[in-house]
Amino acid sequence: MADTQGPQGQHDPAGSTQMFRAFVDEAPQGRQAASAGSGPRIGLIVGVVVAVAVVAAVAWLALK
Repeated sequence: MADTQGPQGQHDPAGSTQMFRAFVDEAPQGRQAASAGSGPRIGLIVGVVVAVAVVAAVAWLALK
């Protein structure tokens, strides 16, 4: 890994180019995982809507 070459053929002793390419290759997978995690977010939104509806119903009954 210490003998990696940069895009212009320059010596890259830290291997940062290779690490960057690995990061770029992983990025679409991370986005897919984030979109798959929208289930709990939808549940949270539904919970908030239900809570607001309950508070509104209690307030309406109290003022009636």
